[in-house]
Amino acid sequence: MSIVTIRNVEFFNNPARFLDRYHFRVTFECIAPLKDDLEWKLIYVSSPGNEELDQELDDCLVGPVPVGVNSFEFEGLAPDPAKIPTEDVLGVAALILTGSYRDQEFVRVGYYQNTEYDNEDMKTTPPEKIKFDRLVRDISTKLRVTRFQIKWDVVPQSQGHAAAGAAASAAVPSANDLDGDDANHST
Repeated sequence: MSIVTIRNVEFFNNPARFLDRYHFRVTFECIAPLKDDLEWKLIYVSSPGNEELDQELDDCLVGPVPVGVNSFEFEGLAPDPAKIPTEDVLGVAALILTGSYRDQEFVRVGYYQNTEYDNEDMKTTPPEKIKFDRLVRDISTKLRVTRFQIKWDVVPQSQGHAAAGAAASAAVPSANDLDGDDANHST
């Protein structure tokens, strides 16, 4: 059983210029008070076959985390163009948000990101040298959620207490309801 469940990830700037920062809000529910902070990371994957090229765009610690529905805003840097192989710039890449507790990853939310030029002429006939200032990115609303069992070192409060906290909060869809194929969440 997971003590923390992601409820929603809302991107504020999608679509956006490729070189713009990522800006989004993560909403999650916690069913027991945590002794330590949660760590969140944003990772850009340009070449799925080569982990060495993955770029950690930013990370943050969130805590203390009270019982109930919580949210925070996260801003991450754009990927460093110098670290992306030329053949992997245009087209589909992955954007991954991870959540960890005490160095144990408990959730991974993956998105596809499409990168293309901002006008039809450049899409049809791309320039020889990539012009990053003319690229736009679009993050797909279809996402993939992977959960991992970890040792939380806390005991969940009674179901009645957790339900009361959730009832007092805004209704948001649960990440548990997502199967990655027909998810319809904010972008």
